[in-house]
Amino acid sequence: MRVDIYRRAEADDKFSHLAVPEGKPIPSEAINVDWESEQRGLELDENAPHWSDYGIAQPGQQIENKGYAITGLHEQTG
Repeated sequence: MRVDIYRRAEADDKFSHLAVPEGKPIPSEAINVDWESEQRGLELDENAPHWSDYGIAQPGQQIENKGYAITGLHEQTG
């Protein structure tokens, strides 16, 4: 699956990441946060259990359920 990756700064110099299918807008429930574009059209395996570089667990399931996948609170990256 090709996705666009966005990130936002968190406390302690960490980041959260948001992945949406390539070319799709950030869904309205997530747009109220200041996301900055990090990478466009990145090919990632949506069937993978985890996208470690982004701290995103069950990305395919998240995208299917919500239209996007997001970093878990305890998995913010540094």
